[in-house]
Amino acid sequence: MAMKIKELRVTVRDIVQNYVDYSDSDEGIFGYGGKLNIRPKYQRNYVYDEEKRNAVIDTVSKKYPLGLMYWVKNADGSFEILDGQQRTISICSYVNPDNPANGYSVAGLFGNKNPRHFNGLNPTEQKIILDYPLLVYVCEGDEIDRLQWFETINIAGEKLSDQEIRNAHYCCAWLTDAKRYFSKRNSAGQQLATKPNAYIKLNTNNNWNRQGGLEKVLRWYINDMKDTEKLKTFMSEMKDKSIRQPDWNAIELWEYFKAVIAWVKTTFPKYRKKMDEVEWGILYNKFHEKPCNATEIEETVARLYADDDVTNKAGIYYYIFDGKEKYLHIRQFEDWQKETVYERQNHNCADCGQHFEIGEMEAHHKKRWVDGGHTEIDNCVMLCKDCHDKRHNHSD
Repeated sequence: MAMKIKELRVTVRDIVQNYVDYSDSDEGIFGYGGKLNIRPKYQRNYVYDEEKRNAVIDTVSKKYPLGLMYWVKNADGSFEILDGQQRTISICSYVNPDNPANGYSVAGLFGNKNPRHFNGLNPTEQKIILDYPLLVYVCEGDEIDRLQWFETINIAGEKLSDQEIRNAHYCCAWLTDAKRYFSKRNSAGQQLATKPNAYIKLNTNNNWNRQGGLEKVLRWYINDMKDTEKLKTFMSEMKDKSIRQPDWNAIELWEYFKAVIAWVKTTFPKYRKKMDEVEWGILYNKFHEKPCNATEIEETVARLYADDDVTNKAGIYYYIFDGKEKYLHIRQFEDWQKETVYERQNHNCADCGQHFEIGEMEAHHKKRWVDGGHTEIDNCVMLCKDCHDKRHNHSD
């Protein structure tokens, strides 16, 4: 079916008809006589803050333009909101005709400075709100067409994340169950991963990133943090299984996640900062069957955390298993240290004795960090690049 875009004019009165909000149970929000899914499954549970919400109602009361909204039309004649969710919820929850006591109050409407609920407005004021026209563009087409269209128009406001877009593409019983574990408010996954200590990094507001947390667990499970096509393939497979088995669930993903967190807590019983930056699932996949001595590991972790030369503390947990110093980001010599040693060596390479400009030379630890050498000026020697390579080749 080719994509079609049509213009639809509705009023607030139309939108609020049979408005119901089941968001507390993650069952969605509906309006427009039950025909409009205001919050489809792939949309995040986001609501405007008080200032933005009140601004919407103020705009409506003044008959100012509110901006285009975008819906899609389903095969059964129902609709879903692609863009305009927060504006619609702000309007519906203010008017809330079936339960006005649950609506909120707004100050400054129609010249009145006092906060008023919708049922506190006079009939003329209520009619202005209810008769306010909304301009909607409606898209008809298959799922891919609609979602591509949404990605195009959803460039302002609260943009969907990549995982939320994938959730839309691969919505199925399995994904719904996975979201129950990791994406619902105070989900079991959130509790396990962040309380009392966080093993998955929280967002900038120090809250659980619900879709980000789900994506991380999925990537741990498929053992790949970068390949998005692999993630899409996995989610597609789960959707196919859900079609064949309607009761297909995500219990295996949940059991995997519990095993990862249990392994981390057993292997590293003392919690430290930066542990929420480690991709624990990737380490678990590779090393969880390897015998570990938690006491010896703790001694090593404590020593490395106390070492000023180790600048990447999260990298300690990778280093524990494979011994690669690259994860530790060992502190490099500072420019003043290099310049001091360069002058002491009379601008000559310490190995071949030839003269070089400082930019043609590299600082080298006389005694390697792994052997107890630190990034101190007395442990620094300046070498030309060829001699530096020879030293490293020899030490390897």
